[in-house]
Amino acid sequence: MSEKGFSGIAVAAFESRMAAEITRLIERYGGRPSVAPALRELPIQDNPAALRFGAQLIDGRIDMLVLMTGVGTTALFDIIRSQHPLSSIMAGVKQCALVARGPKPVAALKALGLTPTLTVPEPNTWVDVVSTLDEYRPVKGLRVAVQEYGNSNPEFLEALTARGADVLPVPVYKWGLPEDLAPLRQVLADLLAGTIPVMMITNAAQIDHVMQLLEQEGKIPLFREACRSIVIASIGPTASERLRHHDLPVDFEPSHGKMGVLIKELSEQVHLLLAAKRR
Repeated sequence: MSEKGFSGIAVAAFESRMAAEITRLIERYGGRPSVAPALRELPIQDNPAALRFGAQLIDGRIDMLVLMTGVGTTALFDIIRSQHPLSSIMAGVKQCALVARGPKPVAALKALGLTPTLTVPEPNTWVDVVSTLDEYRPVKGLRVAVQEYGNSNPEFLEALTARGADVLPVPVYKWGLPEDLAPLRQVLADLLAGTIPVMMITNAAQIDHVMQLLEQEGKIPLFREACRSIVIASIGPTASERLRHHDLPVDFEPSHGKMGVLIKELSEQVHLLLAAKRR
């Protein structure tokens, strides 16, 4: 492995769905991965909000549907299909604009035989969604449904409401803490002890759960102090926003919000970043 790689540095990550992939990538670039999930996806059973949305979609009462994630897009249509024939759903879809927040919802729509009206460009934050809509057409007076993921984003919903939209949040799944917290507690203990000098955040909700667990254990001040000498890498603006919300620094963002790009570019710059933090 080139000296430009991690060169044996321990790297913490909190991935759940892509844990095996992120472990392999850290190892590929010479790092020692310490990966513990901070999230557990909790499907919302008997989802009344999604079913209400489905009925309104079929009745032609939805003007615009904003799809925030690929997994959420697939789950939303699966829920609706449990109650309505596909032909009725597709007839309703044709009457509204489909807005995809990046490539994953685009791929999920493609699997359903659908093409988005608008695709939000990188870095695919909620601000980019709003900007894309502003360029497309005014949303004043429109019934805008938003497929939510994990936690709701009140700032995004408020921005749409402020523009005069009638906003319908449609939660599809939410995040919980992992059932087994031992791996996460161990990684956090190692970060506090200074034995892991690099931490990666690849989903904004990860840091919310990390801080939730630390708060339960009364360790937030210790963690913030430890983060003064740890390199904190964020996959993109949305994750960075949550880190700053918790008064934590953001030391690195990749040129593109992709896991492979994050790890490659971080491995190339990590030694300089660590030297700067330690100064």
